[in-house]
Order: sequence, then structure tokens, then C-alpha cells
Amino acid sequence: MKRRAFITLVLSAPAWPLAARAQAAGRPVIGYIGFGSLQNSVLYLDAFRRGLDETGFIEGQNVLIEYRWLEGQYDRMSELAADLVRREVAVIATPGTPPASVLVVMARTTTIPIVFAIGDDPVKWGIVANLAHPNSNATGVNFFTSEVLTKRLELLHDLLPGAVRIAVLLNSADAKRAEEMLSKLRTAARSLGLQIQVLYASTQGEIDAAFATMARERPDALFVGPDSFFNNRRVQLVMLAARHAIPTVFAVREYVDAGGLMSYGTSLTEFHRQVGVYAGRILKGARPADLPVMQSVKFELVINLQTARMLGLDVPSSIIAQADDAIE
Repeated sequence: MKRRAFITLVLSAPAWPLAARAQAAGRPVIGYIGFGSLQNSVLYLDAFRRGLDETGFIEGQNVLIEYRWLEGQYDRMSELAADLVRREVAVIATPGTPPASVLVVMARTTTIPIVFAIGDDPVKWGIVANLAHPNSNATGVNFFTSEVLTKRLELLHDLLPGAVRIAVLLNSADAKRAEEMLSKLRTAARSLGLQIQVLYASTQGEIDAAFATMARERPDALFVGPDSFFNNRRVQLVMLAARHAIPTVFAVREYVDAGGLMSYGTSLTEFHRQVGVYAGRILKGARPADLPVMQSVKFELVINLQTARMLGLDVPSSIIAQADDAIE
């Protein structure tokens, strides 16, 4: 072939997506949709890669990962999922995104396997047919966010037995889950003799406004609802809680590591590892329909004793005895 003809052929050839070219070269590509930003997800990415490594896949060697970040903006899920579908990735991993966002990904593809990690019942949401045999292109982890709401409120009551009025911060952008969580919290609050004051936020500015409301109305404590957007803004939430001296309970330990008072919930790093394991098993040939939805079994109570002292709180010995970690 003449040199000019060869150059013309190359220039006129269709441009393959990066993922398609990588898979044609023998390295599968995982599309990873993170609920937050890269800056706030280093621990979770390390855990996800550990899970892949357990199944024999190492990023950059025999698998590639294309990252997309929601940064708490759930309305971007359709756009990001569509991009990964166009790129023909081998698996889409969506750890920590709300159930409604997983359904958005499923609406974009019925063939690409999806590995999720959600805090609610995936059967109830219509994501899988049943937990043992998902019977679809999606499987993953249920980490029981909703189920531990009552326990978290009880622990807050144990920590602050004199508290009566509890502010609850929920994300209005995830309205269905917020409504369900609020219903459970109100039932639990009645049994504990607590009053609930509901505040909503789905942007950084709305978080500031919610704390301005609390500064005026002075609730006895704050209960931050489990939510990916809030986790992505955890430093802001912890700093505002400290500035306004509001005892606050959170869903996961990352808030407490950042200076928050107390958390009770599942381990986010553990379910990211589990998602990595399932993504690796699918790359090795397993079908999502044959991989049962895993149930998180690791729950952590973490308290920051230094923050408690700054708030003038005496932490009951019963709380310390139950704690998996007490940060000095």
C-alpha cells in the first residue's frame, strides 16, 4: 500500500472509544460512578481496588477504570451513565449512590452488568427480583442505611438523655428516601419522647441556611440523615456543628474522623471493597443474576471524645463500652 493511501485510511477510520480500544487490547474497562468527588473518595477507591485485587485484577495492569463523579448532584446520573454505555465498558460500578440513581443506570442499559451498593431494600425499589437470584443485569450490596436509623437515634438519646428537640437534616434531592426515613424517625422519636424538627438541604448554600435556622432556634441536638451528598460535604457539616456547638450524630465514621461527635452505621470502605469483589467476579465470567445481593454485616459505633469535651459533654460509660472506636 502506498504511504499516502495508508495515511488516508488511518485518518478516515472510526475513532473507537477509549474503553472499546482497551477491551479490544485485552484489558477490560470498569466504569465507576462515584457519589462524591475524587478528593473525598480516596479511602473508598482504595477499598474498591482491594476488592478487585482479591479477584486478580490490578488497575493499570489487567484492568482499566474510567471514573465519573456525581459530586452529590444526583440529576447528573443519566448523563454519566449514558457516557459509560457509549464507551462500552465491561461493568458499571455505582457504590453508594441512591436507589433511584441505580434505576437511572439500569434504564440506560440492559446488557452491561451493574454492581451497586445502596442503603435500602433493592427488591422494594425494583432493582432486583429477589436477593438470592437478582435475575437482571444488576447485583451488589445492601448496607441497611434505613434499618439502623432507629438505633442511631437511640444512641443519640443515650448520649444526651436530657435532649428533647432533635433537628433532623435530610436531602430534599432524594425525596422518596427522605420521606421514608422521616417516617421511621418520627415513629422512633415518639417512643423515646423526642420532638423532631425537620430541615432539608441539597446544596452547600442550603446546608449553611439549615445551620442558620438551628442557630436561631437552638435544638438540643442534630441528626444528619445518611446521604451521599452529605458525606461529600462532611467537612462543612462537621465545622458548622462545631461552630454552633450542636451535638451531632452521623451515619458513618468518616464524619467522626473529621471531628464530628458520633456515628453509627455500616462501614463505607467495606461495602466499596465488596463492590470491587463483585466487579472482579463479573469480569471473570460470573453473571449478575447468579450473584446474590450481599448484606452488610459490619456496623460501627464511633465517638470522638475530644469533640465531646469541647461540647462539655460527659460521655456515658455505656456508650464508651459499646463503641468500636473512641477517638481521643
